[in-house]
Amino acid sequence: MAWLRFSGVAAGAMLSVLVACSPVPGPSASGEAGADPHGAWPAQRTTAEMNGAVAEWLEGLEPDDEDLAQRGLLARDDLVDIRTQDGQTVWNTAAFAFLDSAPPDSVNPSLWRQARLNAVHGLFEVVPGIYQVRGYDLANMSIVEGENGRIVIDPLTSVETARAALDLVERELGPRPVSAVIFTHSHIDHFGGVAAIEEATGEGAAPVIAPAGFLNAAVSENVMAGVVMGRRARFMYGGPLPRTARGHVDSGLGKHPALGTHTIAEPDILIDRSGQILEIDGVRMEFQYAPETEAPAELTVFFPDFEAWCGAELVSRTMHNLYTLRGAQVRDALAWSAAIEDARRMFAGRTNVIFNSHHWPVWGRAEAEAFLVAQRDVYKYIHDQTLRLAAQGLGPDEIAEEIALPDTLGEVFAVRGYYGTLKHNARAVYQRYFGWYDGVPAHLDPLPRIQAAQRYVGAIGGIEATVEQAEAAFATGDYRWAAELAQHAVFAEPDHGGARDVLARSYEQLGYGAESAPWRDVYLTGAHELRHGIAASDTVGAGAEILDAIPLDMFFAALATRLDGLRAARADRVFNFVFTDVGETHVIVISNGVMHHRRGNAADDADATVSLTRNFWTRLMRQEAGLLDMLGSEDFSVDGDRRALYGFFGMLEQPDSDFPVVTP
Repeated sequence: MAWLRFSGVAAGAMLSVLVACSPVPGPSASGEAGADPHGAWPAQRTTAEMNGAVAEWLEGLEPDDEDLAQRGLLARDDLVDIRTQDGQTVWNTAAFAFLDSAPPDSVNPSLWRQARLNAVHGLFEVVPGIYQVRGYDLANMSIVEGENGRIVIDPLTSVETARAALDLVERELGPRPVSAVIFTHSHIDHFGGVAAIEEATGEGAAPVIAPAGFLNAAVSENVMAGVVMGRRARFMYGGPLPRTARGHVDSGLGKHPALGTHTIAEPDILIDRSGQILEIDGVRMEFQYAPETEAPAELTVFFPDFEAWCGAELVSRTMHNLYTLRGAQVRDALAWSAAIEDARRMFAGRTNVIFNSHHWPVWGRAEAEAFLVAQRDVYKYIHDQTLRLAAQGLGPDEIAEEIALPDTLGEVFAVRGYYGTLKHNARAVYQRYFGWYDGVPAHLDPLPRIQAAQRYVGAIGGIEATVEQAEAAFATGDYRWAAELAQHAVFAEPDHGGARDVLARSYEQLGYGAESAPWRDVYLTGAHELRHGIAASDTVGAGAEILDAIPLDMFFAALATRLDGLRAARADRVFNFVFTDVGETHVIVISNGVMHHRRGNAADDADATVSLTRNFWTRLMRQEAGLLDMLGSEDFSVDGDRRALYGFFGMLEQPDSDFPVVTP
């Protein structure tokens, strides 16, 4: 295996409290009148009544998921406390001990149910010979016993959690070498801990099996737009939130993405077509190639000798995202639905158990069939009904408000909106076909948010009148309208304490009522940042070693997005970058403020030729080296116009990983 190591997202220290003087909310439904130590207020009466109605709906159903989530349990440690070498917490199950109670008013009871199920952790037998470690990370690690060793499927997000999961497996099932590793798809929670497997491969190398396009997809998604995605992911996964009943309770797929050390391995065997068959260590496997579904590169695998299908993340016990709130290209609902149908046709008639990359398995042939049908139908339903409503003249906002699932789908817990939601998935389908413009002329060239906010506030009668109306809406439980008004007030006058307060409280109540874990985290993180400011992140240190995993071609492509085009427009240049340690030459051309790149022979007309090592280049990009280091380093030399080269570096902007979201 070719092992590449890079560090994960570091847990940043919280900023000091930044709360302005503001009105105090009235009593909650439970009679609690005060904020908790983190500044979060109780659920208001309207929120409590809404969540109470959800609780009544739940009582009318008889799901057996609590039993299924515990089925096959072999071993469980009461406390799982996983840390990095320097003592930083990677995973701690005690943080969610508060879930061992009845749902409070501050959490949607349906989400509370999912959060409790996702908190079940330990080693489980799926069927004899197939096991899962669940609740040690956002995803599951699955184990298939071979004749002489074990096949590991999806070695989690971090080296630390993967090592702890392997330790549990070996403690309970006995030590055996790893005979193969399968990456089901290109998201980091399914491959990031792979370096922990290296220690368990035995004397022979264990082949890594992955879908075609895996490495490029795994690295590229977070390169071109990584800073923006990272900032938005803090909202989607509730990064700065406390683990409490008024904070982060779950992520829908699992508890949360694990911190720690992340790694990647180059695949040895690529799956590029459905029906591909392998036999490794006596284990027969039939693969489905399912790209451009939940991930750009994805596979599923059927184990005929076990009558078991690993559905990867093609299917889960939740409605998934056609559009993910951290930001990503919209997924193809039709292709996703079709891939599930293909899997059903290929495997369902031979399947007695479905085990996936998240959640607990589905046992029974009839149950597996029903599960796949619901998963298949929900994505096509959203697709078809969105286009039907669009053809009636509805825009994305109206469609999101109008669309509804039939009871035959809406009462299936495995397609409830714990992760994706019906509303934002419908918007995603609209976006895929029609783009950002909804056809309304006034929306073709709208005013920027700050200008619009200032004019709205002026039209309403000033900042105090706007805040007063937002407070009135909040008092009646009209939290969406309260947030709309208060957001305009904050963007018009960001330091106005009353505006920030009513916006934070409105976001908070919207979060308390959300069934979707990401929606809850987005709202509550917005409230948290309004009250406490933005928690600083060390993206240079946190992502330092990831640069070692990025091909230089991809790196230069991403670098082009940092060039200040207006400054560069009158500075057309050509530079050669010769990497002496890896034997690569890259040529960049600046033309009309655009940076073009190619790998190949050096340009004869270059303004300058730079000879350097990849290590020194990485130090430059990490900001560990600067101009003086360039001048004095043996790993960096320039032949040609140094001033032009340094001018080029001066036109590259450093991304802001802590840019404001809920304020201007």
